[in-house]
Amino acid sequence: MPRAGLCSRWGGRVLPLLLAYICYLLLGATIFQLLEKQAESQSRDRFQFEKLRFLENYTCLDQQAVEQFVQVIMEAWVKGVNPKGNSTNPSNWDFGSSFFFAGTVVTTIGYGNLAPSTEAGQVFCVFYALVGIPLNVGFLNHLGTGLRAHLTMLERQNLASRVLGVDNHGRKGPGGRRSEIVAQAEQSLSPPLKELGSSPQTPSPAYNHGPSERTQRLLRFQLLQTLGLALFLALGTLLILILPPMVFSHVEGWSFSEGFYFAFITLSTIGFGDYVVGTDPSKHYLSVYRSLAAIWILLGLAWLALVLPLGPLLLHRCSQLWLLGRGLGLKEGGAPETSGLPRPQKIPISA
Repeated sequence: MPRAGLCSRWGGRVLPLLLAYICYLLLGATIFQLLEKQAESQSRDRFQFEKLRFLENYTCLDQQAVEQFVQVIMEAWVKGVNPKGNSTNPSNWDFGSSFFFAGTVVTTIGYGNLAPSTEAGQVFCVFYALVGIPLNVGFLNHLGTGLRAHLTMLERQNLASRVLGVDNHGRKGPGGRRSEIVAQAEQSLSPPLKELGSSPQTPSPAYNHGPSERTQRLLRFQLLQTLGLALFLALGTLLILILPPMVFSHVEGWSFSEGFYFAFITLSTIGFGDYVVGTDPSKHYLSVYRSLAAIWILLGLAWLALVLPLGPLLLHRCSQLWLLGRGLGLKEGGAPETSGLPRPQKIPISA
């Protein structure tokens, strides 16, 4: 019976998620079909028209010769050779490009525009990915955990120094009470309802102020924390998702929307391969251009490992601010003041 109850609870949780997952896939398939199918048909018709016009202009060629030439172009493209330009195009396997490819392997991006063509290269890629992917996941997890721990430590230090470690005259409180004050303040931040006032029977010794002033100070501190967190997210977004697409757009000749699309598809490790930096044979890139792009990918993934947990934290802080402001409004304009009335005493109930 307990196993049946556990299975029923598990099924009650999984089935709605499975249904939502399938519906989401069906929705995406429908929208992508509506948006892309007509454009694909137009591209196919244009290609057939250009091929027939080419045969009409060059009557010495037959249909079979053109198809063989197209097959050669497709094989070259699959192996990473751009059919535009000539044989003097930069190599796809110089050190910078190889470093970029190694980064796409361990981060599981896999653009698909370049892949090992030799048997030895394919075997080495398998074992390289088997070691590199767990190494990359562990590195990003430890980096994100360390950055979050550092932010938490800074938050606690800021909490102790700005709000709770300073008395009415601007001096730090007694050393013996400092740890007690910090502990009570950390408890007051979660859950957010605790800072709305202590129990009437046990007033907190950490403050010499009334509950309204204490709530105002905590509200100001929460506001500063929320603004700091929002500023951190905004600066990270600017440095990772705004400025690099601008650079890529300028170097590659893309629009900003195309550069932003490339950045998002890359950092989300989707990696379609329709947009890849450093692949245009008509442009002269710096030798370290693709290596810098690989470093940007690693930094961007580390930033995402830090930011993804901070989104819910920002929403939690906003909810705390709302609860604090609501509680302060109720205290200032709602219930009558009872500071002059005697406090109720607990009456023990005897058997």
